[in-house]
Amino acid sequence: MQIIRPQLWASVIIYLLVAACGGGGGGSSSSTVPAPIEPIEPIEPIEPIEPIEPTPPPKTAFTLSGTITTSASQTVDSDTNDPARPAINNDTPVNAQPIPNPVTLGGYVNRPGTGAEGQSQQSGDLDDMYRVELLSGQRVTMLVGDFMRADADLYLLDLEGNVVDASLETGELEFLIVPEDGTYLVNVSAFAGSTNYILAIGATNIPAQYTPPHYDIVPWQAIVSYENDIGSAAAETKLSISHAYGLEQRAGSSGRSRLMAMHNLRASKHQRGRRIGVAEQKLSRISDPDLRARWETLMTIKTLRQHPGVQSAKPNYQLRIQAEPNDEAYPLQWHYPLINLPDAWDTTTGNTEVVVAVIDTGVLSGHPDLSGQLVDGYDFVRDPQRANDGDGIDPDPEDPGSSIGGGGNSFHGTHVIGTVAAAGNNSRGVAGTAYSSRVMPLRAIGAGGAGTSYDVDQALRYAAGLPNDSGTVPTQRADIINLSLGGAPFDQDTQRLLQEIRAAGITVVAAAGNEASSEPLYPAAYDGVISVSAVDIQRQLAPYSNTGAQVDVSAPGGNGSVDFNGDGFSDGVLSTSGTIDTTGINYSYAFLTGTSMASPHVAGIVALMKSVNPALTPQDVDSLLAAGALTDDLGAPGRDNLYGHGLINGSLAVRAALEASGTSPADNPRMVASANTLNFGGINSDLSLSLQNSGKGELELQSLSTSSSWLSVAPDVIDEAGLGDYTVSVDRSGLAPGIYAADITVQSSVNNLVVRVLASRGIGDGETDIGVIYILLLDPSTNDTVEQFVSPGDGPERAFQFDNVPAGAYQIFAGTDTDNDRFICDEGEACGAWLTVDQPITIDLEDDAAALDFPVEYLVSLPTISEEADVPARPLRRLR
Repeated sequence: MQIIRPQLWASVIIYLLVAACGGGGGGSSSSTVPAPIEPIEPIEPIEPIEPIEPTPPPKTAFTLSGTITTSASQTVDSDTNDPARPAINNDTPVNAQPIPNPVTLGGYVNRPGTGAEGQSQQSGDLDDMYRVELLSGQRVTMLVGDFMRADADLYLLDLEGNVVDASLETGELEFLIVPEDGTYLVNVSAFAGSTNYILAIGATNIPAQYTPPHYDIVPWQAIVSYENDIGSAAAETKLSISHAYGLEQRAGSSGRSRLMAMHNLRASKHQRGRRIGVAEQKLSRISDPDLRARWETLMTIKTLRQHPGVQSAKPNYQLRIQAEPNDEAYPLQWHYPLINLPDAWDTTTGNTEVVVAVIDTGVLSGHPDLSGQLVDGYDFVRDPQRANDGDGIDPDPEDPGSSIGGGGNSFHGTHVIGTVAAAGNNSRGVAGTAYSSRVMPLRAIGAGGAGTSYDVDQALRYAAGLPNDSGTVPTQRADIINLSLGGAPFDQDTQRLLQEIRAAGITVVAAAGNEASSEPLYPAAYDGVISVSAVDIQRQLAPYSNTGAQVDVSAPGGNGSVDFNGDGFSDGVLSTSGTIDTTGINYSYAFLTGTSMASPHVAGIVALMKSVNPALTPQDVDSLLAAGALTDDLGAPGRDNLYGHGLINGSLAVRAALEASGTSPADNPRMVASANTLNFGGINSDLSLSLQNSGKGELELQSLSTSSSWLSVAPDVIDEAGLGDYTVSVDRSGLAPGIYAADITVQSSVNNLVVRVLASRGIGDGETDIGVIYILLLDPSTNDTVEQFVSPGDGPERAFQFDNVPAGAYQIFAGTDTDNDRFICDEGEACGAWLTVDQPITIDLEDDAAALDFPVEYLVSLPTISEEADVPARPLRRLR
């Protein structure tokens, strides 16, 4: 709009007046005197009008940005197959790559001519050498990514390259135990094919780390089965193999396995060379005769397996009577001691009559750690396409998983179910919170982690024994329902349904959500539902956890970007899981993080409470929770919006349930610590340690001491008995470069305990290089990569930004591609998603989005080592 000013009006008026009194148009002049002009009223000045900017057209493209964080306890092989990062040779003892301790490392090895095209495809990367300070008793574990198509071995060498120990299994898991303190070379060696791997070096004081037994074998013997083992042609093949490898049959016959002896002293140089194949150069580095015999026996068996005429070859294992062990991976389940479950188990491990319904993605019912732990369930995924099992609702809650390379939600329900009630004391895997109780698996979430509120409501109705679309009800309704899901808005009908379920005596527990938001997430925010936020191993709020007035209690959800207990694995929650590949579904164990993992801890503890007090109602549970009888108070005194009424405590909960039944259990005071190991690495100077009375009765701290001058402990918030939170500090100023271990000794009036502390100086301090990170913007409807951002740098933080992104729905994943197969997040590679891989959040982009921050870490999937396992798969994402 034009701006009109007052003085312009005046000049126009004057001009018009002059024209009116000028000469006429061709007539004679007039002598008439003109009339006087009336005075003109002054015109009020008009205020200037500010210009109005034109309305811009609607914005159609936006920017997404954030920061990727990496853990100080994770690093990468310096010569992977990814050409985006130039290789730094680490193939010999002379140029061994220094690494910190503890550490989780991702790497890649290959024989020449194998693997995807890349910087080592033609020449090969036969060996990776890592120089590391190790402590006596530490475990070095290697997970072989592509173990069905490749084979890699693990060696412990001295600094001269001589073999101290070796693990030569043909499978996913290799491990070694460090014999004494010192500086070593850890050597990963490619025996066949190409593979990613994860190397984990963990703490020393874990009594039964997750590792397979170091099986004793009969040296110089093998059990061999041949292909086409009948007929004269087969006899010639067997004779040829026996001669080539220096074998002699001792037992067995056609059509079954044969016990074969290997010529030792009588073996020719040619036979010995054929037996140990590509690893012949290692033999001269082994001086111990027992290790040499074991090594050559296993290497011969591995070589035999590659022969086309051999169907199978395996060692002749030595057996002996032994006591039944506890669950193999229980020492990695740090989340149970954190909530005093072991003390609760002294009273009860659950009851088969107590049933927890888990409404989720279904279950892998054939998982060996869930055998006998389930009651009949149902599949309520109505849409056949989303169900991914060929039909709609049906009586089979089996989880078919997503397709290979699908979303990270596959087998989410199996993980949750395992936290509730995986079998305990069965000599394998993990234990559940209430491992003597039972789970009702109800499938309401389909492929890719998608579900509908209607399907979930039908599953709720079924669990409670109410009319539902299945036309049936369970023989016994559930006592507790766990909902590790969310995303629908408030619905009055669902609220009424949950009130009806609660009135029937069923306690409902739900995950508070992983959006790092204080906004209510339903169903957790419904009245009458116990909403669970997540804490990490330090009893601090997890960075992804939702908060707010709706939070009732907190439980372990983990943080995959740290390793504060120094076990060599990220601090996620370990439970039952599965993987998918071209051969089908395989059973495994996985570390996951999220409030989805926190919620089943609480559901399981409510099951323990119901086991000792079957009359306990949801109102009773609420009252005990509000009174602080079930929790350790965290955060601000009393209830707060971060932790609710505090961190769930299994021992206190079981005792409170007994007392509510009229039983007065005897006092059972016992001093416990929030961690049995603290890992400072080379960066952290302060960590938290909590000392608590896990039971009831009088207990007080009598003394607290450290074994080294560089380690100190100071009270933070404690009571008169000395119980509460302490700050543990390390002072590296007087330490030479190296790895250090010390102890904190705690003496109470009832019991004593020791906390192990690990710290390092000058070994990878501040280094958090996990290699080139690829950040992918995905279309969740098609799983296609829309845009790609490459971060070749190192350091703990990697900024990324996508520009000119059209409005729409997106997910963000990030990871490494060490084998250069154009996929991120496969085995042995780092992976992350906003906000968690387990439950990536879909961004509905209608404006610029910033602060999309999330961690990238190595996601470890442990095999079911008590069973034959196939190659695991990961939620792969294709690069552009």
